[in-house]
Amino acid sequence: MYEYIKGTITHIYPSYIVIEANGLGYKVLIANPFRLTEQLKKQAMVYLYQDVKQDSIQLFGFKSLEEKNLFLKLINVSGIGPKSALAILANDNHQGFVQAIEDNNVTFLIKFPGVGKKTAQQIVLDLKGKLSEFEVMDPGSGHSQSVLDKGESGDQSYEEAMEALLALGYSAKDISRVRKSLQPATNMSTDGYIREALSFLMKK
Repeated sequence: MYEYIKGTITHIYPSYIVIEANGLGYKVLIANPFRLTEQLKKQAMVYLYQDVKQDSIQLFGFKSLEEKNLFLKLINVSGIGPKSALAILANDNHQGFVQAIEDNNVTFLIKFPGVGKKTAQQIVLDLKGKLSEFEVMDPGSGHSQSVLDKGESGDQSYEEAMEALLALGYSAKDISRVRKSLQPATNMSTDGYIREALSFLMKK
């Protein structure tokens, strides 16, 4: 029903943003909302997908049309719901994701939360040869993995990042591993921590 929304991003939380348009605040679930930190309190355009279930209506948001299209392909795979699709989108290594599908690399695919062996095999079956246009898609819009933002407190950003990982579906055990590997650093942004954490989780 909705293609996109233009408005002011008023709040950013671990699993969603609030974007105000024409006096209404819309709750929009998004992969790593902290990627939009630089747009907080500013005008932004977010592409939308409306998910309607018997007991809920949710809006999912995307920074680009390409990201939305990849999300739509993912949720068409049996066993992949919107939350699992967001967890996949949150990882920067889209080229690695596409290559894993092309190589039948189930071991790589089951590292994503909510993706078991059967679902990973279904992803390969449904999407192999159909994702070449997404290989170089960068959800960070040019930001490096270690994004620095001197406006954020290191400890606060670190804890926000851990909350965001939980919101994406990663287990307490996964987050414990991240905490042991990734220590708070001066001037690291929440987005930077999330990128580093996701990169670490996909290597293990």
